[in-house]
Amino acid sequence: MDFGVSTFVTDEGIRPDVLARALEERGFDSLFLAEHSHIPVSRESPYPGGGDLPRVYYRTLDPFLALTAAAAATERLILGTGIALLPQRDLLHTAKEVATLDLLSNGRVAFGVGVGWNREEMSNHGTDPKTRGALINEQLAALKHIWTEDEAEFHGEHVNFDPIFAWPKPVQKPHPPIYIGGESPAAIDRLVKYADAWLPRAHTSADDLVRVRTELAERGRSDIPFTIFGAGRKAEELDGYAAANVERVTFLLPTRPEAETLATLDEFVAAADPYR
Repeated sequence: MDFGVSTFVTDEGIRPDVLARALEERGFDSLFLAEHSHIPVSRESPYPGGGDLPRVYYRTLDPFLALTAAAAATERLILGTGIALLPQRDLLHTAKEVATLDLLSNGRVAFGVGVGWNREEMSNHGTDPKTRGALINEQLAALKHIWTEDEAEFHGEHVNFDPIFAWPKPVQKPHPPIYIGGESPAAIDRLVKYADAWLPRAHTSADDLVRVRTELAERGRSDIPFTIFGAGRKAEELDGYAAANVERVTFLLPTRPEAETLATLDEFVAAADPYR
């Protein structure tokens, strides 16, 4: 298995360029960054992890700017979003941001997306939480047109535009790999129809990973690799991922100052070494 890191980069922790350089030096292959544009003061949507919303959610840097800094500091590191909240993003700006990052990094982008959970955050972007699944499906289909066609157009219920010019085009062909976050039936269906890789969270059991891989094969998508998002270091969990033929595991890195972060990365190296 390959190993990377998933984390929240904030104004209170290690800088993304320093982190990226440290990851590459230690043999990690990827960095996946979370996204939240803002957190509404109204806290009606319960935090999926339970309890109070962690401080990092309030202070997250823009992932594409942070990953650009990471790209400038590295040569091989895969630069991932984990996850970009596509239903609350402007589609055309997102298409340009992803393609620009792929160009500047010489083809190292992994575009992880999901529907999100914070309904107030979505609503502030003008997104109806009830239709965010249908919206992201059309967005993903439209992005492929924008990235691969000189005069792209799309006409759907939620996304609609006449022919446009949009450059740059991504370096990766036909486009940067799309990673789908989430484990629900809707997410798996989205994975089959629109994606290149799956980004399940670490609580997904080895049995569920095997079940989904079987389902994907039955639906003609045996080509989809799995990247575990936000894993811990327990050997029994890593054993389960290896047994399920997971291609990559990303350790969940706490958001801390530089010295503490580098020490944690060294602990991750020790945990990963038996599986490399």
